[in-house]
Amino acid sequence: MGPSSAGHILQETNEMKTQKRTCQAAAAALTLCAASAQAVEIAGIDFSGYTRGGFYSSSAGAPRGGYSLGGDAQKFRLGNEGDHGIELGIAKTFDVGGGQKMGIGYMPAVWNGTTSTVEAYGTFSGLSFAPEVVFWGGQRRLRIQDVHIVDKFFADYGDNLGAGFTGLKVGAVTVGAALFSGDSFDNKGANPNRARRFNLDVGDIATNPGGDLHVTLTAVQGDFAYGGNGAGLSLVHNQKDFLVAGLKHALFVQTANGHAGLNGQFSGLDAPGSTSLVVGDGGVVTQVTNPAVPNPGQKSWRLVDSLNWQSGRFGGQTVLAYQHATAEGGPTDGVVTKDTSLGGRVSYAVTGNLKMLAELGVTSRSVTGQATQRLNKLTIAPALSLGGDFWTRPELRLYATRVTWNDAAATAQSTSFGAGGRTSSTLFGVQLEAWW
Repeated sequence: MGPSSAGHILQETNEMKTQKRTCQAAAAALTLCAASAQAVEIAGIDFSGYTRGGFYSSSAGAPRGGYSLGGDAQKFRLGNEGDHGIELGIAKTFDVGGGQKMGIGYMPAVWNGTTSTVEAYGTFSGLSFAPEVVFWGGQRRLRIQDVHIVDKFFADYGDNLGAGFTGLKVGAVTVGAALFSGDSFDNKGANPNRARRFNLDVGDIATNPGGDLHVTLTAVQGDFAYGGNGAGLSLVHNQKDFLVAGLKHALFVQTANGHAGLNGQFSGLDAPGSTSLVVGDGGVVTQVTNPAVPNPGQKSWRLVDSLNWQSGRFGGQTVLAYQHATAEGGPTDGVVTKDTSLGGRVSYAVTGNLKMLAELGVTSRSVTGQATQRLNKLTIAPALSLGGDFWTRPELRLYATRVTWNDAAATAQSTSFGAGGRTSSTLFGVQLEAWW
C-alpha cells in the first residue's frame, strides 16, 4: 500500500469486500475491527484507511527495504517495505430527498515524511433516468483489482483529476466511463504534455459458472516529445472454485501502446519543468529554468496469473507474471525490457491470534544489450493478529528476510542496493500493517 497499495481504502477488491460498521459513540469507534476490511462510521461520516510502520534493520550500508528489479510484479512486499505511512479516507453522503444523494470524499496521506492528496472529489446520484448511477468529479481512485503480495493494482484507472460516472446497469453488466487530464492536486495542475485520457470500464460480464470478466479500454492523447498517443485494453477474468472448492483464480491479459498504461492510466508523462536559484560569484542569485524531462512511450503487453485461498487454518496467494515492453521514441527507442516473476505467500494459523507467514519471490529482468538480472527473496515471519485468516488485519510481524541477486542486477542497481558490487542483504524488523 502506501505510495502504491492502499486499494483496500474506499474501494472493493475481489479478495476483501468492504464492510461497514456503524459506531454509535466515538469510544466504540476506537475499537479495532477484526474483519479483513472494515469502514467505521461516526455521525454519518465514513472513515477508512491504511497504515504500516515499525522497526527496520538491514546489513550494514544496505537499504532496509525496496529490493526489486523494477518490474510491476517484482516487489514481493513481506519484510521488504522498510517505510512508514498512513492514509486516512473521510467520506460523507447527504440525502437530499426523493432518492437523490450527494457526497464528498477526501484522503490525505503521509509517507516517509511527505504529505500528499490521494483523493478529493464530489459525487451525486439518484437521478430519475439512472437512479443507480454515481456521477463524480475531482481526483478519485478507481481501483479494480490488485495482487496484494507484490503491492500492485494491475487494473486501476483513477488517480488523476477528471470526471465521469460509475454503476450504470446495461442488462446484467455494469458500465463506468471517465475523462481525465494529466493533472493532480499534487502537481498543481501542471498537466505535463497537455495529456487527456478516456476510459470505458465494463464489469460483471458473466462468462461461465463462477466466472466473470472485467474489461477496461483506454485512449490517450497529448503533446509528446517521444512516442505518441496511445490506447490500451485490459481484461481481468476471475473464477471462483477454480479446480477445487474455495480456490480463487485471477487472470490479467493486458496490452497498450504509446503513452497509455497497461493498467488503464497514463504511462510515461514528462516530468514537469521547474525553476531553481543558483548563487554565483559575489553572491549574485540567478533564477534558472529547468526544462521538462521527456519520457518515451512504450508498446507493451502483460500476463498475470494469481491464486488465492483460505482453507481452514491455511491461506495464501501466488503470482506468476510476464511483462514485455518496447520503448517508443527518444534515445532508448526500440529497447526491449522483459520481466518475469514467480512467487507466493502462505499463512498458517497456529492459534486464533498467531500466524506463521512465509513468502518467496523469484524475479528476472532482461534488457536489450545487457546481461539478465536476477533477484530472489525469502521471508519468514511469525505474526500476531486479530484473527487467523490470510487477510485478517491488523497484523504485527516479526520478520527475517534474505535477498540475493546477481552481478548484472548489482550493476543495474549500483546507486541503491547494488552499491559497491553487493549481491546480498539480510533484513530484520517488526512491522504493523492495518486497514479499516
